[in-house]
Amino acid sequence: MRRIARAPWELLKRVFGWLVLFELRNKVVLAPSALRLRRFETAEVRRLSAAGTPPTALVATVIATHRRPDALRAAVRSALAQTVRDQVVIVVDDGAGLPDLPVDPRLFAVSLARNTGVAGVVRNVGIRLTDSRYVAFLDDDNLWEPDHLERALEVLQSPQGPDGVYTALRRVLPDGTERDVLSVPFDRRRAAHASFLDTNAFVARRTRALHFSRLRRTPEVLPREDWELVHRYSRAHRVRHVPHATVRYLVNPESFYTTWSG
Repeated sequence: MRRIARAPWELLKRVFGWLVLFELRNKVVLAPSALRLRRFETAEVRRLSAAGTPPTALVATVIATHRRPDALRAAVRSALAQTVRDQVVIVVDDGAGLPDLPVDPRLFAVSLARNTGVAGVVRNVGIRLTDSRYVAFLDDDNLWEPDHLERALEVLQSPQGPDGVYTALRRVLPDGTERDVLSVPFDRRRAAHASFLDTNAFVARRTRALHFSRLRRTPEVLPREDWELVHRYSRAHRVRHVPHATVRYLVNPESFYTTWSG
């Protein structure tokens, strides 16, 4: 009897993808908090814009952070060490206060007026503070190889190039040992059934569609905001995979990380 009752749900999952169905549920259940956070986000962008604007650059790297000073400094150094020099690094702290950071004219750091606990809102503030043509994302506990932006922009700026690309991820355990390399060609239909998209590897043309979900996602809420962004962005923009590992991704049990099936 239970199998019969579950049959319609299993059919929907097969047709639309379980990640798509879960995200529809999230939008309904979590919508009230998203509306309040959108108002806060807009107010913060106005406040921070009045205090100063980031330098102009071809690509803006947005680093969201919260109480990880040492890891943040390492992430910032890896971003500033990119072979692509036409870059601004925008650090957005989620209300905890900024630690001392490297002195570099390409670095722009701000702190939100209060803690939101929503990574999408923190990243959105960084996106909205810049007018760069391309935007890249790096979490404060991950690192880039020096050629990350170079490889991404080479594809993005090629004739008839896509709007967004994501490179391969080298997943590293807390003790520094390598777990594996995640490298999955982009397939939007596959992405509806399997989670293999992460914005630490994503570089995209800045359009109105390039913004994160503002839903308050606890660790138990799936899919994550990274999946939601790339899946939604790919609805009207071409996305391509670059099968070269340029990201050192920390599989940190204390973080809100994605449990990939790829």
